[in-house]
Order: sequence, then structure tokens, then C-alpha cells
Amino acid sequence: MLVTASTVKDTLPRLERFVARNLAGGVDHLLVFLDADDPEVQGWLDAHPHVTCVRTDATWWRGDRPAMLNVRQRINANVAKALLSRLPWATWVFHVDADEVVQVDRDRLAALPDEVCAVRLSTLEAVSRPRWDGEVTHFKRQLPHDDLVLLHTLGLVDRPQPGAYFHGHTDGKVGMRPAVEPWLALHQVVDAARERQETFEADWLRVLHYESVDGEEFVRKWTAILEAGPQVSLRPGREPTAVALRALLAKGLSAEQARPWLMRIFERTTQDDFEALRDLGLLEEHDPMTWGLAPREVPGDGLARLRDGLAALAEAPKRVFEPGPGADADAVRAAVEAAVPAAGDTGDAGSRSRLPWRR
Repeated sequence: MLVTASTVKDTLPRLERFVARNLAGGVDHLLVFLDADDPEVQGWLDAHPHVTCVRTDATWWRGDRPAMLNVRQRINANVAKALLSRLPWATWVFHVDADEVVQVDRDRLAALPDEVCAVRLSTLEAVSRPRWDGEVTHFKRQLPHDDLVLLHTLGLVDRPQPGAYFHGHTDGKVGMRPAVEPWLALHQVVDAARERQETFEADWLRVLHYESVDGEEFVRKWTAILEAGPQVSLRPGREPTAVALRALLAKGLSAEQARPWLMRIFERTTQDDFEALRDLGLLEEHDPMTWGLAPREVPGDGLARLRDGLAALAEAPKRVFEPGPGADADAVRAAVEAAVPAAGDTGDAGSRSRLPWRR
């Protein structure tokens, strides 16, 4: 079964779309680490049969909440994949954000040989338009150099480079068979020293990225990024946009006063020429809600064991789950073995009917 792990801070309508799109596209269960105190969002996630919500408050971080969003994302993703390694029903875990949708062929994924332990999802990025009337349906694929030169010559991109064409990441996302090692990073599978590990790639492994799909989303996303914490990691091509936005927000303007300037930044840095890209044949149409897949039910007591394990890990230090100097595979292994005893073991698995941080 396919599981996603995500650290999110978003509105309820956006998270409803995120969950629905991924379930319709082939994901079976979503692990959502809620990075905000939002009772409405948490209540909806808690009630969904194919979602497990973890409220990452002071109880979760044990007084050691990382200031950087990227660090929190890595830690939570590795908590998920290590814990899922104790649950045989979870065969793949993908680390995605709340504006991403996994697009894979489940049958081909299941048929991969055991030695393939990690896969890479190539990125399809939604076209950025002033507004969409209805569902977002058109996506940019990654282009060969000749097409990028064509777009540059036509004045549609600043440079004939992938980073000038895509406004978000170009590295894609990754998934792996749940295990204590290796480790999940934002866009890579890595070892404890953060050295990149080999991943399998194919044209049926992709992620839809709803990156700044319109002006409203651009304003919302960048405001959230700038408020997420110090030293947010941004690729070099996006730094000028971030600097300009920080400078604008520092002017102390009201939301009404700032809006036209924010929209001008969107128009100058992010808005795509939809008609030109479409007429040149460079776009693909995708709507996850039309794929017709349905999530599979977690068998037996698998879901209860997952949630009991998360409840137990709420009491564990989290820094050992991040790849890098603090990584400790032995500590991780001991923690998840204690949190989820093997099937048939005696212990208190199943005795916690509710996650302790749930209200």
C-alpha cells in the first residue's frame, strides 16, 4: 500500500483538495504532520478514514522544535518511514508537500524487484495563470535544452535553463520502501551523512506540483514561506523574489495596500504565458479527480498499530530521525521497535485508543 508523509500548515479547503487528489490518484493513506494549531483542520483530518493526523505541538517536539521548516519536514518524514517499516501493509512511503500529488502506476510499482528500494518522481508543474476557472488542468513538463532555447528566444523565459522555466523545484520528489535506513530528505534519498543514494526513475513515476497556480496562491504561499521561520532554504533562482517580498512586507502596508504590489511581483516573476505554451504543444493535461482510483483499506489492526506507534513516538527525542550529524540509526531502530512490537509480541500495543495530542 502507498503512504504519503507531509508536514503541512494550510487552509481546510486546500487540504481537502490535497487529500482528495492524492487518494483519487492512487495513494492509500496520508500521514499529515500538522505544523499549526488549527482545530478546524485537525478535526477534519482526524475524521477522515484514510488520513492519520499528528499535531506537532510542544508534546511532539519535547521542547526542541527546530526553527527551520525544512528540518521539521525531514524529521517528520523519517519518523513516518521508520515507523512504517514495522508495518508490513505499508510497501512505499512518499515525502510530498501539501501542493503536490503523487502520480504513479501502482501495478508497475508493485512489480519492481526487491533490490529497487527507492524511486524518484519527476515533476510536472502547474501553469501559473492570473486565475483558473475551475480545476487546474494544465502542467509544464521538463523540457530538453532546444525547447528552452526556443522559449528564451521568444522572450518567454529569462534564461534557457530549467530553473527559469519552473518556478518551483526541478529535482522531483522521492519515495522508498519503509526502512530505518536510508533516510528521506526533501528531494533525495540519502545516507546518514546526507550523501545522495541511487533512485529508480521511469516515465510512470511523477508528481504534480501545484506551485503558485494563480496570483492568490502566489500571495498565500510566499507569505507562508516568509513566516515559516528563519533561514528557509530556497533555490538560488527564487532568492530575488523572496528578497523583494520581504522588502514589501517590511513596509508595514495593510493587506489591501500590499495586494496590488504582490500581484505585480507575481506578474513579473511567476505568471506564465499559458496560450503560448499551449500552442507550442509544451503542456500536458491532468486532473487527478478523473483517474478513478480508490484508496485501499488498511488491513486488520494495521491502522491502530500505526496510531499507537505514533503515540509512543511522541515521547521520543526527534533529532535522531534527521539525516546528518545527529542521525542515530540504532536509536531510531530501538524507538520504533518499542513503539510497534512485532505482530504477536506482548506489550501495550493497541492499548492507546487515541493519540495523546489529539483533542
